[in-house]
Amino acid sequence: MIPTELLLGTVIAAILMTLVFDFTNGFHDASSTVATLIECRAATPKGAIIMSSAANMLGALLGGSAVAFTMQGLLDTGPGSDMVVVMLAAVTGSTIWNLLTWKYGIPSSSTHALVGGIIGAGIVASGAGNVVWGLNELVTGQGLVGVTKVVAFLFISVAIGFIGGYVILRLSRLLLRNAKRSVNGPIRRVQWITSGMLSFTHGANDTQKQMGIIALVLFAAGYTTTMDVDPWVRVACAAIMALGTLGGGWRIIRTIGRGIYRIEALHSLDSQITSTASVALSTIAGSPVSSTQVVASSVVGIGTAENARMVHWSVAKDIMISWLITIPSTMAISGVIYYILRIALSG
Repeated sequence: MIPTELLLGTVIAAILMTLVFDFTNGFHDASSTVATLIECRAATPKGAIIMSSAANMLGALLGGSAVAFTMQGLLDTGPGSDMVVVMLAAVTGSTIWNLLTWKYGIPSSSTHALVGGIIGAGIVASGAGNVVWGLNELVTGQGLVGVTKVVAFLFISVAIGFIGGYVILRLSRLLLRNAKRSVNGPIRRVQWITSGMLSFTHGANDTQKQMGIIALVLFAAGYTTTMDVDPWVRVACAAIMALGTLGGGWRIIRTIGRGIYRIEALHSLDSQITSTASVALSTIAGSPVSSTQVVASSVVGIGTAENARMVHWSVAKDIMISWLITIPSTMAISGVIYYILRIALSG
């Protein structure tokens, strides 16, 4: 338990750190929503980022709270100051991971990072039994909940991205087999709409993670009686995500736009359509997913459909490895941070 005189400061620190993570989420993940738009020269980098920032904010404001409630359900929570420390450690560890992967241009998942951070800090705080794994509910037919739900949709969203990208590219090539090269002009213009829709769904899904964390912190500290997302929390998370998007994330844009496959106008449009559908379905289901992961998988699917030999499989392999190590890495980082914070605050 945190001493009473330190509780308010810890709550403020947890909220501020969550907003810092929200900012890194903006330039880390939102950059993927415009990577193909920029690479195929449908928009200038500045124009694409401004459009994405506005669409992200709108999605955050109108996206509901289903994903936020899923994030809150990863641990067995109740009023108690220790949960505030758990969330502070989780968002701190996740932010560190986001900054590391951004520095090296690795399009890893902020969602993976935060989920791993919550699980790692939660285990150190109260043991593995405090984590809602969701396996019993799955076996007994009660549906997907907790960690099982999150992990399932992380894989489902990637599968939709890859398979959808493969299928829609083949279909597009069939429909446009007799089209002239001038068709690229209208395709580039339409991408302002599809990329905006992708940014909107990204904002709707990703900001809810941070909203859920802040609502949980306030509830655990006893400042609210429910874990519903207050309007000021929604506005704050939406604004910070938009500011983070304006930060760019150019290293990750280059990795997705150039590193996996040489993107052309039709590839970009197909990637945006597929990715938007995947993220939107996950948001409706109340499951947090990674837009970066979905977009990258759609580009791999499109490249495979077009010419598998031209896909930079070494880059794709590095991205897959980063996905696999993100959750265990942030579990370890956040677990250590929680242990340090508990000692510092109890002393």
